[in-house]
Amino acid sequence: MKILGKRSTWLQLLFWSVIWVLFPVILIGGEHPERAMVRSLQIFIAVFIVVFINLEYLLPHLYFKKQIFNYILASIGLILLVYFILEWDGMPWADFFDQYQKKRRFRNAPAYLKFVRSLAEVSPYLFSLIGSSLFAIANFAASKEKESALLRSEKLEAEMKFLKSQINPHFFFNALNNVYTLSVIKSDDAPENLLKLSEMLRYMLYDCKVDRVPLRKELDYIDNFVDLYRLKDSEGLNIQLNLDRSQPDLMVAPLIFVPFIENAFKHSKIEDLEKGWIKVDLAISDNTLLFEVKNSVPDLKSTKDKVGGIGLKNVQRQLELVYPDQHQLTIDQQENEFSVVLKIDIV
Repeated sequence: MKILGKRSTWLQLLFWSVIWVLFPVILIGGEHPERAMVRSLQIFIAVFIVVFINLEYLLPHLYFKKQIFNYILASIGLILLVYFILEWDGMPWADFFDQYQKKRRFRNAPAYLKFVRSLAEVSPYLFSLIGSSLFAIANFAASKEKESALLRSEKLEAEMKFLKSQINPHFFFNALNNVYTLSVIKSDDAPENLLKLSEMLRYMLYDCKVDRVPLRKELDYIDNFVDLYRLKDSEGLNIQLNLDRSQPDLMVAPLIFVPFIENAFKHSKIEDLEKGWIKVDLAISDNTLLFEVKNSVPDLKSTKDKVGGIGLKNVQRQLELVYPDQHQLTIDQQENEFSVVLKIDIV
């Protein structure tokens, strides 16, 4: 498990080594340059080892695997081990370091002075370990957050594509059946309505691939959908369509309004010329888009084919994805009327 790239690891090694190497130079370099150089070399070696092992082994294999207690013990053990190797008198290099650091004068010192000196000597290793850990943890958290955001984005995109794939087939079959009926009766209106069907297919297959489309395209699609549905009855259906076209370039989510209209056609029994009716209103004022669909509710439930229907829950989910905290959807069913009111805050 890698928490840092090679470049970041080497930058940390360089940073902490240089920081602590400068301390002896600043504190004692002027009076005892040789002593400062030797102490700097000693600290450089120790800090390099501590930071490297911490970043490459302890953090990945212990801390980020939730073995916090083991990580603390291993970190303490690492610091003591490095200190022991560099400071113990029995090491081959002990005489070399000792002649410059003059540690012999502390051998007979009180225990508390020895303890204070040991703390001072070990502090660069300890602070380097803590600092490198904090930096690595912050870097790891940031990368995880970025990865999580990317996954959420990909999930939302996949879910939106799935929702649209559920919407499009029903519209396609509905429009195709209307044009087929027109062709069967050999109507002169067949070419014009075939062009409308072509525009609907183009809108579904190409324009809807983006997150937002101009409002005029959505309204044109609604017009074509309703016009093709009107062809089912030569006597004319009771449909009122009032669409505000004052802001044609307003960007909206594609196919966000049509499912409610399709739902009204499916359940209103619009073919009943005496009792069936549908009313669609779209108005834009200030920073609000208001869309309302009302339809009649027949005495007996319609037995429409439900293949390809997405259902209102599906539409609600799509609204949550494309307009989070920017919409209000109200659905009301009375004995003789079903209504849907959608308010969208225009940003």
